[in-house]
Amino acid sequence: MADQVDRRQDLLRRINARRAGVEAYLRRRGPRVRRWSTVTLVLTSLSAVFTAGPALGGVTFAEAVKNLLDVNSTSTVWKTLCFLALLVSVGATVLTNINRSRDPVAELSAVEAAGAELEGLATLLEFGTISVDDGVKLYQQYVTKIPFVDDAPAVARPG
Repeated sequence: MADQVDRRQDLLRRINARRAGVEAYLRRRGPRVRRWSTVTLVLTSLSAVFTAGPALGGVTFAEAVKNLLDVNSTSTVWKTLCFLALLVSVGATVLTNINRSRDPVAELSAVEAAGAELEGLATLLEFGTISVDDGVKLYQQYVTKIPFVDDAPAVARPG
C-alpha cells in the first residue's frame, strides 16, 4: 500500500513539474505571440490606409495632400503613399508567413489545453478517483501533445 502511495506522490510531482513548465512557457511566449499578431494587424491596416486615399479620392485627394504638406507635385504624394503601402504590405506578408510556418497561436492553445488536462489529472490523483496506472497513461498522452515544453521544478504546496 505504501508503494502505491509513493507512486501516486511521484506522479503528482511529475505532473506539477510539467504544469510549472506550462505556466512558465505561457508567461514567456504568450505576450510575444500577442504582440506579433498585433503588429501584423497594424501593418495590414496601414497598407489599406495608405492605398485608400488615392483609390477613393483620386486626383482631388492628391491635390489636397500636396497642398497640406506643401510639396511640389502630386506625383510626390502618389509615390510616397505607394512606397509606404509597399513597405507595410511587405512587412505584414513576411510576418504572416513566419506565423504560418510556426503557428504560434495553435502552439499556445495546445499548451493551454494540456495545462488544463494536467490540472484535472492532478485533481483526480489527489482525490484518489483514478488509479496510478491510468494516471500514468493519461499523463503520457497529455505531455506528448507539448514536447516543446520542459518540466520546471514543482513549487512546493503548503500541507
